[in-house]
Amino acid sequence: MAGRDHLKIAPDVHRALLRGDAVVALESTIISHGMPYPENLQTAREVEAIVRDNGAIPATIAILDGVPCIGLDDEQLERLAKLGKKAQKTARRDIPHIVAAHGNGATTVSATMFFASKVGIHVFVTGGIGGVHRHGEQTMDISSDLTELGRTPVAVVSAGVKSILDIPRTLEFLETQGVTVAAYKTHEFPAFFTESSGCKIPCRLDSPEDGARLIHANLNLGLGSGILIAVPIPKDHSASGYTIESAIQKALEEANHKNVIGNAVTPFLLARVNELTGGASLAAKQCSRWCKDCCCACQSQTRVCEIGIVEQGICSLSAVLTAFMVLIVQEFTVYIFHFHTYCGSSLQTYFISDVKIVEK
Repeated sequence: MAGRDHLKIAPDVHRALLRGDAVVALESTIISHGMPYPENLQTAREVEAIVRDNGAIPATIAILDGVPCIGLDDEQLERLAKLGKKAQKTARRDIPHIVAAHGNGATTVSATMFFASKVGIHVFVTGGIGGVHRHGEQTMDISSDLTELGRTPVAVVSAGVKSILDIPRTLEFLETQGVTVAAYKTHEFPAFFTESSGCKIPCRLDSPEDGARLIHANLNLGLGSGILIAVPIPKDHSASGYTIESAIQKALEEANHKNVIGNAVTPFLLARVNELTGGASLAAKQCSRWCKDCCCACQSQTRVCEIGIVEQGICSLSAVLTAFMVLIVQEFTVYIFHFHTYCGSSLQTYFISDVKIVEK
């Protein structure tokens, strides 16, 4: 297919795809825009290690010097981490520009899905997806993640959509796009930080096998659309999530009271949530407990604490997002194994043959 000869795929990812082994796609925006260096590099290495420890191959996706790379080696990860925000945040629309300009791009959900699908990676794990912004019916501020889910056959496993967005309209938009939305062991769609958004969805998965069957059916039917598998935050960590959710709801009330509308809503909400969760009003003791809750499941409490979730009693929202992403990656890599059990050799990646391979 046109364009595949312009990709580079890492050798370990290539071998895994040829054998039909488990491969997990990972975005790179979290590296460049989520945290400062070297904390972002440590987190990226940790996420990839979690995937490997569970028997799968991680494929972090990014554009380096104008070349889309499917899977990064440690040197490339470090380079991207050092670039930070100098690497352009890259959604689908930005791909031609970054490639043509020989630039560096950190892929968002939409761009990561696009490249993953190109090489036959069918499962992508991330923290949360974008959605319809509040007052989106007036501003048309709708994340390209949603349209990508409507046209790219990749299953996205995430913790749902943050309530800073308009979750009911996000789900309506996904329905219009023909996207199957499922939730793990619940009929409630999660709101990233909390177990429920108050929105019901019809597709419930009670086991990883259920998820694998769903993904397999979607691919076999050739629907051409993706799947969103929403996994609620584990109950052991939900108390921390409600702390953040409480701040979001307070910020929403303030925005309504101050008549903040249109494109001004999202910047206002982000600023207020950061103030409410990361300012001096939040005691250091609360932050420490929050940090412990967020990262104990990935057995990296000390490291995550050191990399900035708690710093002089101030809680970094972006760092917490990263910590939650680590939890999601660890908990649900199991989907990949069951998926491959059901798909078997039918997933022969014959299309890999004309992809340029990265030579070590």
